[in-house]
Amino acid sequence: MTTYDVSQIAEQFLDAQKAVPTSVFSRVTRTARSAYGLGRTVLSKDSDPDLAAVLRLTSQLGELKGVAMKMGQVLGFLDSTLPPEVRQMLSLLQSRAPASSWESIEATVRAALPHQAEELLAGLEPRPSAVASIGQVHRGKLRDGTEVAVKVRHPGIDAALRADFATAGAGLGFANTILLGAASSAREGLEEVRRVMQAECDFAAEAAHQARFAQILKDDPVIDVPAVEPDFCAEPVLTTRWRAGHRLDDFLATGPTQAERDRIGEALFRFYLGTLYRTGWFHADPHPGNYAFTDEGRVIVYDFGCVRYFEKSIVRALADLVRALRAEDVSRIREAAIGLGFKGQLKGADLDAFLRFARSFFAPILTPGRHAIAPDSGFEAGRLARDKRQLARLGVPGQLLFLFRVRFGLYAVLSRIGAIVDWGALESTFAAETAAT
Repeated sequence: MTTYDVSQIAEQFLDAQKAVPTSVFSRVTRTARSAYGLGRTVLSKDSDPDLAAVLRLTSQLGELKGVAMKMGQVLGFLDSTLPPEVRQMLSLLQSRAPASSWESIEATVRAALPHQAEELLAGLEPRPSAVASIGQVHRGKLRDGTEVAVKVRHPGIDAALRADFATAGAGLGFANTILLGAASSAREGLEEVRRVMQAECDFAAEAAHQARFAQILKDDPVIDVPAVEPDFCAEPVLTTRWRAGHRLDDFLATGPTQAERDRIGEALFRFYLGTLYRTGWFHADPHPGNYAFTDEGRVIVYDFGCVRYFEKSIVRALADLVRALRAEDVSRIREAAIGLGFKGQLKGADLDAFLRFARSFFAPILTPGRHAIAPDSGFEAGRLARDKRQLARLGVPGQLLFLFRVRFGLYAVLSRIGAIVDWGALESTFAAETAAT
């Protein structure tokens, strides 16, 4: 098998400059080729994969940006059955892809911030430090010496997203992958992904989300949310304090102690689920490109574009479901599911299916004591999620769809970190705090 230097490929991606294709025809045809490539090179689970083909596919998804790149991100960090070389290649899409040109980035900044553009651009590095599905990040320095990270929306990405969802077949395929097949209604899943992806294009809203989470977590001993520089933010531009750290793979390569793994795993669990229980707000995109690890033991969290909010009644119903599952109280489980908005009758075979799904979905917190999370945790829930007829009968509420993604994504990351924590006790603490409010 030919080997590739992934770090060198990552640098080559950042140096490449490709405009985002925006026409419906171009995106549909290129996406179709990419989907075919996924089937042949990635989803076939070949023990001797064609890495040259995987590299071409990764580059194609990175050039497309938008939901195609999101799809590659999801497969790269969630599917533990993929060969390590394939996962490593797809993991590039977490923060590396062919960049938008400096000229187009400069034009976007000048149009969005006419009075602040000169100061911002004077200290901005033309080569991006990261390229994501919606925008790219440039390191910079303000006039007063403050080091900043400036995220600029890819020119044309809004038109590209409209093109992605313009044809039902392509849009449904994207939605199914991004939501891990958990939508009981294909159209409901499509609309949820469309709405969230379009919202991610508004960096002014993201600035507000990031400032909110920075306030919520200002006293957290591990989680670090970079401060927003509001005077240098607009709909297509987000400026925050520069905070750098090691990517997940690089952090794990340093050989952290078990105590360090446990501390960081517990902090990520607290960030993704604790904030949900305590405030109703949660970061809904847990892929490893959205955080970094410092030498001082902190975890920096980036990218607050995909943020969701649950009303208090939904959070309480979720807490009730957790307590009922741990108590194995079927009657209370059914009541909590109805409180969460499940539309099915939840009787007989449907109730049995829901119980199997819920017990698998919450498996790590139903296992007593301190333990590591298995790489295939939630596998049975994922298998059941692919049974569309069963999901339709259960009536999975649309607002919960991204919660599935958070859970499965978080399980995958915690499994890789190897944290050993009493996850059940931790989530029960969150649930108890919710019940007390």
